[in-house]
Amino acid sequence: MKRKRICALLTAIMLIAQLLPAGTGRMSFARTTAADSGGELPNQAVMAGSPAALHLSAPSALLMEASTGQIIYENNGDEKRSPASITKIMTLILIFDALESGKIQMTDSVVTSAYAKSMGGSQVFLEEGEVQTVETLIKCIVVASGNDASVAMAEYIAGSESEFVRMMNERAKGLGMTSTNFEDCCGLTDSPTHVTSARDVAIMSRELINRYPRIHNYATIWMENITHVTAQGSKEFGLSNTNKLLKMNNNFQVTGLKTGSTSLAKYCVSATAQKDGVRLIAVIMGAPDYKARFADAQTLLNYGYANCRLYEDAQPPALPQVSVEGGVTDTAELTYGGTFCYLSLNGEDLSAVEREIKLEESLPAPVEQGQKAGVLEYRIGETVIGQIDIITKEAVAKAGYRDYLKRLTEAWRL
Repeated sequence: MKRKRICALLTAIMLIAQLLPAGTGRMSFARTTAADSGGELPNQAVMAGSPAALHLSAPSALLMEASTGQIIYENNGDEKRSPASITKIMTLILIFDALESGKIQMTDSVVTSAYAKSMGGSQVFLEEGEVQTVETLIKCIVVASGNDASVAMAEYIAGSESEFVRMMNERAKGLGMTSTNFEDCCGLTDSPTHVTSARDVAIMSRELINRYPRIHNYATIWMENITHVTAQGSKEFGLSNTNKLLKMNNNFQVTGLKTGSTSLAKYCVSATAQKDGVRLIAVIMGAPDYKARFADAQTLLNYGYANCRLYEDAQPPALPQVSVEGGVTDTAELTYGGTFCYLSLNGEDLSAVEREIKLEESLPAPVEQGQKAGVLEYRIGETVIGQIDIITKEAVAKAGYRDYLKRLTEAWRL
């Protein structure tokens, strides 16, 4: 009995000590290599010429890797230009935002207004009062670049095209698209102030394919029929994809995304592709003709796949718990704040990537869920190539005297 009481007394002293401030430090754990990690290393690429050797006909072009957002090549990437129908990439983002939030459903019926019907340019010939589902209109926008379908969806989501355009510009601002100003939802306008840049097109393309990867299910449709049902009866209408890269001879898989052309914009495309786990976005603006835009996009994508490799850490090391000072519990579980990806353009040996966990020795209560507790650092040799945050999986409240009294009582009963 005496021994038990001594143990209880020591426990009480330890509990009370937790109320006192204590210094925190950082703990490092042993390094592991990519070979241990399960990090994905696509086949070694053969290095091809420098970006300066690329011969493009378009005055503005940019190549981005989708996982990291890293720019591989650019020429006049920030030049403001008319985007034509690649405007619809932002329209599609807002449509999928509305689907994700539950505001609309794929099966919702959308009624075509007289204004939507009046759109010229590329269209699917919707009639005033015609009803189509949200999913059908998405196909009309992505595959056939229907201006009428774009306006119908804008009005359905926001009540008017003007309000929808306001939402487009707000979303663009949130993505950091500093060279962009939208004035309609489809890109039909020839207004000199309806502009964006190759960089901004890549940014919004990346947002669309990363946040809503099911867009590829629609962007890779080559041909499909829809049914017009009006007062005059029903008839079939064929959608044909405007992205001819889908049928060109490529050594990569084309996954989308959107074309555009007007007399002011000339010929534009945001082309997405994948190969060996690497996803690229090639943006061409202002090409002289439709063949040139696809040839330029092919050139960019071939260059990218010949010159880059992607390291993605699919299996980061297991994490210990972190100590919590003065909390209702003594520890908190940890998790990673994201997945680490690194794009190599310099031929580094990615099998030599080393990882090191760096954690705080303890966290003072209260601890918030998602609070940073350290980092997982990645190196090649002595060069740090990046890191991801280590965060808490749960919140830990600060302990009060009742909590300590409860622990003391439980310890005394031992």
